Amino acid sequence: MHFYLPAHPVLLFLTPAGFPHHKHRRLKMDEAFLTVKNELDTEVVVSWVSEHCYQCLYQQLGVAPAAPSLGQPSSVDFIVSTQHEITLQLNRTPATQELCTLPFHFGEHGNYSLWVKNLNDRSLVNCTLVTDADPANSYIRDIIQCVLLFAEVCMLPNRMMITFTFQELGSPGRTVAPITDNILPPPNNPSKRLRSLDTFRGISLVIMVFVNYGAGRYWFFKHESWNGLTVADLVFPWFVFIMGTSTALSINASLRAGSTRSSLLRKVVWRSLQLFIIGVFIINPNYCQGPLSWANLRIPGVLQRLAWSYLVVACLDLLVDAWWSPGLDILLYWPAWLCVLLLEIIWLCLTFLLPVPNCPTGYLGPGGIGDMGLYANCTGGAAGFIDRWLLGENHIYQTPSSRVIYATDMPYDPEGVLGSISSVLMAYLGLQAGKIILHYRDVHTSIISRFLIWGLILVTVLTKCSRDQGFIPVNKNLWSLSYVTTLACFAFVLLVLVYYTVDVRKWWSGAPFYYPGMNSILVYVGHEVFEEYFPFRWRMANNQSHAEHLTQNLVATSCWVFISYVLYRKKIFWKI
Repeated sequence: MHFYLPAHPVLLFLTPAGFPHHKHRRLKMDEAFLTVKNELDTEVVVSWVSEHCYQCLYQQLGVAPAAPSLGQPSSVDFIVSTQHEITLQLNRTPATQELCTLPFHFGEHGNYSLWVKNLNDRSLVNCTLVTDADPANSYIRDIIQCVLLFAEVCMLPNRMMITFTFQELGSPGRTVAPITDNILPPPNNPSKRLRSLDTFRGISLVIMVFVNYGAGRYWFFKHESWNGLTVADLVFPWFVFIMGTSTALSINASLRAGSTRSSLLRKVVWRSLQLFIIGVFIINPNYCQGPLSWANLRIPGVLQRLAWSYLVVACLDLLVDAWWSPGLDILLYWPAWLCVLLLEIIWLCLTFLLPVPNCPTGYLGPGGIGDMGLYANCTGGAAGFIDRWLLGENHIYQTPSSRVIYATDMPYDPEGVLGSISSVLMAYLGLQAGKIILHYRDVHTSIISRFLIWGLILVTVLTKCSRDQGFIPVNKNLWSLSYVTTLACFAFVLLVLVYYTVDVRKWWSGAPFYYPGMNSILVYVGHEVFEEYFPFRWRMANNQSHAEHLTQNLVATSCWVFISYVLYRKKIFWKI
């Protein structure tokens, strides 16, 4: 039996030798106590592996000494993670004979005992896990309380809207400011623009801000360590998608207003460059302490990927429309679709055919302790290799989410070069949604049916409905093809719901998400720059409390919703 010991273990920790009582060590978030009581006359090695860690090596937790005498067990205390189910493995030393394995999901702040004893036949060993003190299980209570707080704060703009209505501004339905795109200029006829697009963008942005601020430090609000999806993995692709939709509508409006294609191309390039530069500044915050250092300047980032995706998709839209006369919403744009598919073929070829030194060709794993530790330095396969070769290790993300479970040591950037090809596909699928809106404007049934058809088409079989065993697993770090198609499917369905409730039936005004959706660049840049300042962050009484973190993060997110509302009332919009 071989064990891999990561340099920075993050899931399980052995307490100091001779640790006598639980009360001497205060548990942190997502931790529980485990006491191993060994009645055997030999030492027992305790190891563990996370249920979310695919094909991973067991990691040694510690050693339970042999019982000092018959009937008197030895006792050793450990601290275990409660984020995911783990499997404990107990081996006899020095022969490393496996005694038992126990899968179990420990509860936060729970107290557990694991008894290891011989049965009547001394060749057989019994392992029994006992709950000594129930876990806190405060997740549901905390979330309900803080969601109610968030709802209360978000209702404030609506109440102020009513006040203004009675004073001087008239009905909010008649005083809606033009729905301006945050990258392209406002349309020629804003009265027919759709509130659902800004609402959709606002939903993505508000969730993104909440997740970036910490989301209460709950594991299910954090990015998945490698394959799979959490709430945090949904919002960025949705933002890329709706950017493509807005691009289609904005370019169409600008052309109808008399702008030339060459002038729009120049604006597209200039805006992409601005987005890229702003993105570099906000992800390298040491500019407050002096000039940026090229030695460790991170180049890829969220706004940088938005800039690239916007540049490619907007250029394709302008150039293709220059060649073809109006026609059907899909057939008209087949040359652009051909370009996008060729880009995706390049992604597939590089991902599965590019030779990567000391790694298997086509490797999609996280490295580290995954794949039984055989490819520890192969994090991301071709995607990681291209970034390290093209940009340099010091210019990409140094602490990827794969470190959390897979204990990887290699830098890896989830906004890297190869994944940017897939983001173009996501943006172009959004642009396709915009084309559907343009070609079937005011024919709601046609728009909704086509959105649903696209969602059905994009339900991919690449994943085999499995997190790890699909042909191409859903992976946010890689921006895999299945990740893009799956999230685009979700985006089409969500856009149908928002479009139907906001623009068709008018059951919902889109508030409060509509307001940050109108000022998305300002809210995104602002939440990154002012993250550490009051009222977005303050010193907490107990920084190991999910409830306090969740309250702080929801208040910070609500502040940005309120700020965007005030700017909306003042008709202040930051457009690039």
